Amino acid sequence: MAIVLVTGATGFVAGHCVRELLEHGYQVRATVRDLDAVGRRTHLVELADRLGGAVEFVQADLTADDGWDVAVKDCDYVLHVASPIPGGGEESEQAMVEAAVEGTLRVLRAAAVNPTVRRVVLTSSIVTVNLGHDVDKVCTEQDFSNPDRLTGYDKSKALAERAAREFVDGAPSLGFDLVTLHPPMILGPLLHPQTNISHEPVIRLLGRTVPGSLDVGWSTVDVRDLARAHRLALETPEAGGQRYICGGEHVWMREMAGILAAEFGPRGFTVPSRTLPHWLVKLAALTDDTVKRVVPALGTRERVSAEKARAELGLTFLPVAQSVLDTAESLLTHGIVTAPAPRRWTRRRRTA
Repeated sequence: MAIVLVTGATGFVAGHCVRELLEHGYQVRATVRDLDAVGRRTHLVELADRLGGAVEFVQADLTADDGWDVAVKDCDYVLHVASPIPGGGEESEQAMVEAAVEGTLRVLRAAAVNPTVRRVVLTSSIVTVNLGHDVDKVCTEQDFSNPDRLTGYDKSKALAERAAREFVDGAPSLGFDLVTLHPPMILGPLLHPQTNISHEPVIRLLGRTVPGSLDVGWSTVDVRDLARAHRLALETPEAGGQRYICGGEHVWMREMAGILAAEFGPRGFTVPSRTLPHWLVKLAALTDDTVKRVVPALGTRERVSAEKARAELGLTFLPVAQSVLDTAESLLTHGIVTAPAPRRWTRRRRTA
């Protein structure tokens, strides 16, 4: 039975990768930053019990060298899903870049001295493909974002992929090859009460913490499809050395609002239906970092092609409406968004 190391196993994507691997008979070893934080991995233990598998937990932090040799030892494959995100603010950009780059190199160095490792799959991002280009076009795996035109998280992901490829290309005698996956907005159900930035539009629309939709749209992928892409990237011999965009159907935020309103309106939710003007969004961005991040994308469609992943990995994508609704149901189940209180009707007293 092949052993697969999954880094950052308590994260949203990594948890679904663990599930996918267990469902297909793999033995899973999972890194966590703190072995004593048992509560953060309870859902994975329960998942393994339900699927009849087992997950071995090891302690390893991307910001430190300790633990990685032990984590990788005897593994056949590595899914490097984790990506450290230090605190916000401009002063943290260098720390974010260093953490992403050095963390990726720590995993690769550990794999390099372990003769059993055959392939490393790196969870990158669409931001390493489709940003900073002078020409408006449909981006493919041939495109690389220019890190000099990026900031913050986007820059850290681009430089981490570059560092990974330079490491592998500079050591031709390595016993493993590298595959990188490039997902856009990741939707789908939570395995435990932990969200990421991709959940924000659904959280804000369903929780009505915004007065309307922003004029933005995204290529999307369901986390269950993305987990499957990780497994397929391990199992497809021809995938070695390749990049794969894992971007499915595009959705505008206003379309997302319509999907949510149709399902949850009859259940008492009031989902805002209007689209906010650009000037108002830019004003809100002055005090909201999440909104600030999408201002450059106002009015633009995210144009990427996943034909390579479809053709070479056999990847398919769930309909975006299903992903949006499953995300919403999951947010309610885990208490991230609360249902509105039932309306109380009072009978008016008739007066003479």
